[in-house]
Amino acid sequence: MFTRKTLPCAVLFACAFSSYSVAEPAQPTAAADKPAPAKTAIILAPVVVTATRQATDSFDLPVAIDLVEQDKIQDGQAKMTLSESLIRVPGITAQSRTQMAQDPQISTRGFGARSAFGVRGVRVYVDGIPLTMPDGQGQPGIVDLGVVKGIEVMRGPFSALYGNSSGGVIQMLTEDAPRSPELSGGLLLGSYNTHQETLRAAGTEDGMEYLLNYSQYSSDGYRDRSANEKKQGTAKFRFNLNEDTQLTTLVNWFEQDAQDPLGLTRAQAFSQPKSVVDAAINARTQVSRSHAQVGFKLDHQVNEHNAVVITNYLGTRENEQLLPRNALGTLGRTSQISREFWGMDARWDNRGMLLGQPYSFSLGTTYGRMEDDRTDTNTASGSNLGILNRDEKNIARNFDQYAQAKWSVRDDVDLHLGVRRTKISLDIDDQLINNGSGDNSGGVSYRKTTPVIGAVWKLNPAFNLYANYGTGFETPTFIEVAFANPANTSTPNLRLKPSESRNFEVGAKAFLSDNTRANLSLFKITTDDEIVLDNNVNGIATYANANKTSRNGAELSIESQLPHNVTLYGAYTLLNAKFDSDFTTASGNTITAGNVIPGTYHTQIYAEAAWKHVASGFRTAIEARHNSKAYVNDTNTDSAPSYTIFNLRAGFEQKLQNWRFSQYLRVENIFDKNYIGSVRVNDGNARFFEPAAGTNWLLGLNATYRF
Repeated sequence: MFTRKTLPCAVLFACAFSSYSVAEPAQPTAAADKPAPAKTAIILAPVVVTATRQATDSFDLPVAIDLVEQDKIQDGQAKMTLSESLIRVPGITAQSRTQMAQDPQISTRGFGARSAFGVRGVRVYVDGIPLTMPDGQGQPGIVDLGVVKGIEVMRGPFSALYGNSSGGVIQMLTEDAPRSPELSGGLLLGSYNTHQETLRAAGTEDGMEYLLNYSQYSSDGYRDRSANEKKQGTAKFRFNLNEDTQLTTLVNWFEQDAQDPLGLTRAQAFSQPKSVVDAAINARTQVSRSHAQVGFKLDHQVNEHNAVVITNYLGTRENEQLLPRNALGTLGRTSQISREFWGMDARWDNRGMLLGQPYSFSLGTTYGRMEDDRTDTNTASGSNLGILNRDEKNIARNFDQYAQAKWSVRDDVDLHLGVRRTKISLDIDDQLINNGSGDNSGGVSYRKTTPVIGAVWKLNPAFNLYANYGTGFETPTFIEVAFANPANTSTPNLRLKPSESRNFEVGAKAFLSDNTRANLSLFKITTDDEIVLDNNVNGIATYANANKTSRNGAELSIESQLPHNVTLYGAYTLLNAKFDSDFTTASGNTITAGNVIPGTYHTQIYAEAAWKHVASGFRTAIEARHNSKAYVNDTNTDSAPSYTIFNLRAGFEQKLQNWRFSQYLRVENIFDKNYIGSVRVNDGNARFFEPAAGTNWLLGLNATYRF
């Protein structure tokens, strides 16, 4: 017999960047008072907040949710893209594009697989602040992973309680300041002339907690014409106004320049994986972007049973990208977006007793606004011709209300309920009327109520069964409604409808022993009006609604903490994502029912074995990753082959009075496997493939002084 405990050190923020809420540890028993046998390890369950907006033991939730902890995010990692950390999470596809012109390719249970850039179908947050705009497009690159203490990843129906495009929710949580002031610096070196410098100061002074971090990164990149530079800063302050009230401020900023080598054809990808196509050279494909935002959060504990949480944020983003307009790139365009955005969320939390059983309840409202000044200018061989073909203002707004409750109907049964009412509006103000196309201004609004219900049956302290059901929807983004046809003078496609899904999930969570826990989930999702590519000509993509799609699958994760500081972890994902009805695109292609949704993988496996030698400060791990083949287009005429790769990491840590030093070495793809790291779904020139790097290495050094 064994004793189940919760993990007090992993309690996270309540839907934003509030202070830690520590779970009560299990009360000692007579058995627990006895000395533990030597070499016994206890595995613990993390406490998470994304599912219920209040700190809850993940074991007792009727949802598939995982926490990627700080050591998995930072130890032996470059800390540059989310794909580094998320590959270990079942149900998540996180592919590195081996170039920095686009964010990593992230999808959950097949939602977001079609995205050509940014993140679609998955809502992304940092400390409760949305990085997904009201139209559903997300850019997680604003967050410096070097200051992230945890990443919560939720899949399934309850994601819909976060609004539009919520096939899943990814929430990054920044570190808290230490009690004692400290100063640290780091250096990263690696293959392809990669280097990064970081500087950090953190501590607590006169009741104010502060964390300041700056980093600069540059690399020539694995492929030709994939060089990139990125400067990034984070500032976090928490003011303890009194014992019941805290005010937290979070500032994120970055500037980035990155070349875009574009994709390759199958023949090019496997014969010359580092190569770049002529179109990228001729059009000088690249991107320059900057992003700055600030968020404020007020936590106030009214009394024992009630709390109020108010979050506000605002920011700006500048993006300039050079893109080809024909196959050779001799004609191109410069796309410029100047964005301002702001929003707020206000929430009341209540907990107490109902009919002698505990309950918790949250009621809130959220508003978001994004305003883009967007222009497209023609280029020839990378030179600006000064001819505008697009000049417009895009405004997206959302206004949502939500409620969520948990009630322990019996000691062994918890009932979870939630509902969200969402209104989203997209407005286009055409400011280029005299170019022969007339006034292409217009607007559209979408409204949807998404209810969810779930229940947990606690068979015993070590085994829970759960089930849930909910509905969700995903609106088109401004990119997807931009053109009704591939002509530059096209009117916007305001007839594009949002996709609507029905999501059912059952699962089990178990502590198999004191040192092993496992999570299993089975899901079935059906979607009407899936948004798909309709045509892609001369660099301009148009979109339409397919009739029906389905996503069925299973997710399994197992973690064991063995004697002698050995940890084993494995994650398995099975996904069958397909079109359930025939449809014909504007380009004349017929998509047959049964075709696989491109960019999805039928099978994904991640496995890791890690070991620590506490006395010497040495740690090491070997990682294995397998992905099955992935189709690259809706017609399923081509695919990226399956692959299996292995990575190795190792490091040391030393303490010398007030100093702490650490070093690590990471070697990726140790057997030099030639494989496709990500795909460009439905590329109009059949350049679907982005090859991953062969064997490559990273060396990291860090020093910290605590005052």
